[in-house]
Amino acid sequence: MGDDALLRRTWHHSRFSNISRLVSLKEKKGLKISLAFPTLNEEKTIGKEILVIRTELMDRYPLLDEIVVIDSSSKDNTRKVAERFGAKVLTSKAILPKYGTYRGKGENLWKSLYVLEGDIIVWVDADISNIAPKFVYGLIGPLLEDDKVSYVKAFYERPIRSSGGIAPSGGGRVTEILVRPIFSLFYPELARLIQPLSGEYAGRRELLEKLPFSVGYGVELGHLIDLVQIAGVDALAQVDLDLRIHRNQTTEALGRMAYGILNTFFSRAEKYGKTNILKELGNRHIALQAEGQTHRVVRTEIPTVERPPMIEIPEYREKFARQLTER
Repeated sequence: MGDDALLRRTWHHSRFSNISRLVSLKEKKGLKISLAFPTLNEEKTIGKEILVIRTELMDRYPLLDEIVVIDSSSKDNTRKVAERFGAKVLTSKAILPKYGTYRGKGENLWKSLYVLEGDIIVWVDADISNIAPKFVYGLIGPLLEDDKVSYVKAFYERPIRSSGGIAPSGGGRVTEILVRPIFSLFYPELARLIQPLSGEYAGRRELLEKLPFSVGYGVELGHLIDLVQIAGVDALAQVDLDLRIHRNQTTEALGRMAYGILNTFFSRAEKYGKTNILKELGNRHIALQAEGQTHRVVRTEIPTVERPPMIEIPEYREKFARQLTER
């Protein structure tokens, strides 16, 4: 297939809006589907997200088999709110405690693979203000329709909140300034992804369990590069979810995110023979903070830990022994 093949596997969520049909496909194929929310201090939005998705996609239509919150020891009421609205709630540090714990979204995603029962895993961020069922069924649809698709990314308009209201564009800054140029240089087939860093995606367990997980900001980029190596770009699809309103990050926070993403990229580029690193990379993100007429150096240690593919964890292989044997 040509370089633009991914664009031919790019759909609008409305293609999959017949939820009864998706349920029939799920039942025909004998699949279980799990949804997980990775959380850290999301008490303002997590309750509505669980309520909307549970009401429509579990109670009204049995598309989902479970909804689980994996929490990074939130200091607010995230866990209480999530439990009140009917989700199963676990703290990341309580899952596979033998392997320790790190704070980071990637850590929560990795550990969720051990907890969740589904053949298809859906991950949705917990800070979405305009949550709707399309954020879930839009990602599940391609996996149920096409057995060749193994990993589905969301894309959407991402307006910026400010004191003056909501500006219609300006989201995805790290993607356009950093990730798309990197992909254009090293992985042009992935440059066709409209929002490679989107926090909403779904995949088949048999693929996800083979992927390493960066515990921090690089988890999405790492997944995409590993996926191309393991399964090829033809395993990827993307779905337009229209609009996502969420908490926007500061420029300083985006700088730290870019640092983590670059660390993950360089580890993959060296691993797959795309480049050679001739010196040890810096181990802290360096920023400058203005203090009157001078500037202060702020050094931040950004986690660069990589969790191994879950299939390499003995406890996981024991828990899912039957499924592994049947493949």
